[in-house]
Amino acid sequence: MRQSQTMQRRRTLKRSLRRIRHRIKRLVTSYVSPLGWVVMALAIASLVAFSLLGWHELLAMAAVFIVMLVTAVILSLGNTSFKATIDVSEKRVTVSDTVQVEVCVDNPGRTPTASARGDLPIGDNHEKFAIPMLAAGQSRQTNVEFTAVSRAVLPIGPLSIRKGDPFGLIRHEKKLVDQINVFIHPQTVMLNTLNAGIPRDLEGQPSGEIVDDDLDFYGLREYEPGDDVRNVHWLSSAKTGSLMIRQYEATRRTDTALTISINPDDYMDAREFELAVSIHASIGVQCLQQHRPVSTQAGTEHAKPRNTTEFLDGCSAIEPDLDDNPNLAQATLANAPDSTFYFFTVGRNKDIDSIKRMVLALPRSATCVVLQAVTDQPRAIKRYSDFTLATVGDLNDLPLIMGVLA
Repeated sequence: MRQSQTMQRRRTLKRSLRRIRHRIKRLVTSYVSPLGWVVMALAIASLVAFSLLGWHELLAMAAVFIVMLVTAVILSLGNTSFKATIDVSEKRVTVSDTVQVEVCVDNPGRTPTASARGDLPIGDNHEKFAIPMLAAGQSRQTNVEFTAVSRAVLPIGPLSIRKGDPFGLIRHEKKLVDQINVFIHPQTVMLNTLNAGIPRDLEGQPSGEIVDDDLDFYGLREYEPGDDVRNVHWLSSAKTGSLMIRQYEATRRTDTALTISINPDDYMDAREFELAVSIHASIGVQCLQQHRPVSTQAGTEHAKPRNTTEFLDGCSAIEPDLDDNPNLAQATLANAPDSTFYFFTVGRNKDIDSIKRMVLALPRSATCVVLQAVTDQPRAIKRYSDFTLATVGDLNDLPLIMGVLA
């Protein structure tokens, strides 16, 4: 019993010591910068050296350092009880769109605040702005505008304020607002309706094509020689006095698997990689707009998006990865083994032999299209026994290519 109490006391003591160390560390690093500690050390060293050597130059140096430290402490004092909000014009934009960021800092207290500096990280950049003295209840609004130059999940914030001296010796930093994300979607193009898939399926979608045999009844037409008499609608034939044939709207179900290679070695440059992402995104958007089940694969990230917004958010986060499995079909089949349509998007450095070996693992009943992003090259389509290879040199070529494949 005593041993248990002793161990409990030791654990409590250790936790208390850790908290004390953490607070001391935060106090040391939060208010005094590394430069401030250097100046403090130089002031002490100068005083010690003066007492030993008696050089008045050392005393003058110590006095300068001490004055700098005292001034820095005085300038860092003041009320910084700010509150702030960050609003963005849109949280989801496309490459080349303009985003407006509105930062509102206000003083909710009853006493005036001191002036300070605001720091708003936008991706890898930092937007710095001055916050003047604010009276009780007063606010200050700052607008920041930037252009979405590249596809990304762009973090904005956290917004922090800094009160300190111009030398950077003493600082008082405080975080006001947490980070928010802006999704910069890839560029996409509209595609024609994709009609490939399993025909005459109960879960299929109407394709707009009128046929004589399917599940979705469309209408009637007069009998023509060669028509199957099993499709005769006898009640209507009796009313009209001539044989009437049932017509149907073709229904097709397409469970689509979309896979993109994210290995940078498969692409000539970053521009070609972005073209591949736009191809991948355009096809996915079209499938989802047709309410077709979609399974996506990008490296180790697998998803089954429910709508275009969720899918495009995922496309914004696609990044190159040298460790991406070169056999794209392996991960795809692990997550979508029963798909009826497989799209693979690759770069120009993916050789045809690797593509052929990859496609061999797919089900024979499925349709496979490999889209190869090759910037500034003419569009082309080549059909093989197990798949179709389409060369896409520009994103605007995609609707024409998909029109031929559909």
